Amino acid sequence: MLEERRVTVVSHGPRCLDGLTCAVVAARYFAGRRFDPIFVSNREIDEVLHNYDPSYPEEEELWITDISWRQSSTDIHLDALVSRGLELYWIDHHKSAIDRRAEGRFNVAFTDSVLDDSYAASRLLYEYLCRRTAARGESHPGLLALENLVMLADDVDRWVLAVDGSRELALAMRAMGQTEAYKALLAMDSSLELPPVIEQALGRVVNEVDESHDLALSTRHVVQVPHRDLVVVAAECDDYAGEIADRWKNDFASAVFALYDHRGDCMSFRRTPECNIDLSRLASSFGGGGHPAAAGCHISTTSADRSSEIARRVIGALTKENLT
Repeated sequence: MLEERRVTVVSHGPRCLDGLTCAVVAARYFAGRRFDPIFVSNREIDEVLHNYDPSYPEEEELWITDISWRQSSTDIHLDALVSRGLELYWIDHHKSAIDRRAEGRFNVAFTDSVLDDSYAASRLLYEYLCRRTAARGESHPGLLALENLVMLADDVDRWVLAVDGSRELALAMRAMGQTEAYKALLAMDSSLELPPVIEQALGRVVNEVDESHDLALSTRHVVQVPHRDLVVVAAECDDYAGEIADRWKNDFASAVFALYDHRGDCMSFRRTPECNIDLSRLASSFGGGGHPAAAGCHISTTSADRSSEIARRVIGALTKENLT
């Protein structure tokens, strides 16, 4: 029976407000059920899904939210579990995932899926479960109380920044531990009154952002893209790539920011408002993904001058992929 199935949510993490909110939305909807949230990075997702191998898939329900995988072997593994009775749902809003699905990837017999870049994954999931609640005549007041939180996550993840408090909440999540952040969000109500643990995290954020910005300034390397009114700005940071790019966006007319994050051992791409480079395609060329204006990947570097090497490789990818 559906009511007896254990629910596992694999969501983007560890410090992503959208991914965390997806898990909170699911936890509220499935309250009373056996429920396990798992937060993973893009580099970990294939391994985690391969390791998800329940003895009795017919008693399991797996939801994958705000993240996609890259290996075809993962498709085969998931499809085999579905054939044995697993209910499998996928909710994602990243353009790179939508593009790969259109190219014929992700050949899995999902129970259901929502791929749409109109909203962040948490809002897609929330609206999907609200529709299910109405269609089934169910009552989930705990789910409905999350609407304001979902709108904050949607606002900041798509970098609309039109809702007061969205950016601050996202920053607080980045300064908190994964379990601590998840539990704090799960306990919030519709008033969105921030508990002390989130207020304390916000207090730490100011100094952390400033320190990361200082590192970025000291390692910044600016390179002109040949034959284009475009520059690549490469630098190193300790998290908060979006905040650094936001501080620099008025310093350059048209730029791609390529920021190596020491804390996450990953690359974050951002762009100035005038730049029309599709960063999801740029990140995909390095095995990553994301959105047109914000994306990420992993780039291994061996040079002592990391920023210079990254700038050269990004320009090479921009030219090779005809993204300029």
